[in-house]
Amino acid sequence: MLLLAGSVPVENLPLLIGPIKITSYGISIDGHDLTVNRGNEAMMTAATLICQEFKLDNPVGMVAGDTGNRAGSEAIYKYLAENLPDMDADVVTLHYVMPDINLNKKVLATIDTMKKKPVMIADAGTMYVAKAGGDAHYYDVFTPDLGEMAFLADDKADHPAFTRGYIFDLESDVPALIQKANEANNIPDTMFVKGAVDYICLKGKIVETISEPSVEAMEPIGGTGDLITGMISALLYAGKSPLEACLIAGHVNRLAGLLAKPTPATQVAEILTFLPEALYKVLEKLG
Repeated sequence: MLLLAGSVPVENLPLLIGPIKITSYGISIDGHDLTVNRGNEAMMTAATLICQEFKLDNPVGMVAGDTGNRAGSEAIYKYLAENLPDMDADVVTLHYVMPDINLNKKVLATIDTMKKKPVMIADAGTMYVAKAGGDAHYYDVFTPDLGEMAFLADDKADHPAFTRGYIFDLESDVPALIQKANEANNIPDTMFVKGAVDYICLKGKIVETISEPSVEAMEPIGGTGDLITGMISALLYAGKSPLEACLIAGHVNRLAGLLAKPTPATQVAEILTFLPEALYKVLEKLG
């Protein structure tokens, strides 16, 4: 099973768990419709589309509403800490949740008790709390953007808002950020650094960069990074190694953007429709 978990900005939405269904409205989980514009909804849609192309079961989504009061995020943490061993998840992706070091450590303590540890992917809030709690080693893949990469490289900051100013001067030197983060043990073995140039790293070393096709109009479109996280999750579930999953997802994301012919007004939902075609073309090219 591929389990995708995270909060959504919907007031008073209870904890929902169930197979993700793609609908004309967006996605549906446990009978509730969610609009796909960015965030966890976009990530979950991307993962579902890729799973369908590999003829796999649809991912299971776990969402709860959280507009800043933490209730939804806490519900997700607590459910995972109490129930994850019984869910038989092969791959678990944790994305937008309000960082809570203590609750996250309870989830990780539960994972420690499991005979079969799931492959773990973290983005956004989960990545922040993993780094802040010194728990990056529990995860298999991080998917930061450059700002998040600066946070991971700062060995003293416990939240992106407190990243030291001088670190931001290094954003033009991504290899230096990756080296600092690796030396501080703040990253897992595999990492996808998202940007104008995508950097794919293994054990702190850059093994691949992806810069083409370059679709300038994609830069201001919110949610394209979420597509990468979702695709990596599904590709891991399909049996790809973390490195293979990152490579394929990076190429598919850029090609889908090219096929969509976006403008700055394009929404991420429009790019999503081109993922199956882009996946087919990328897999054919890679052999």
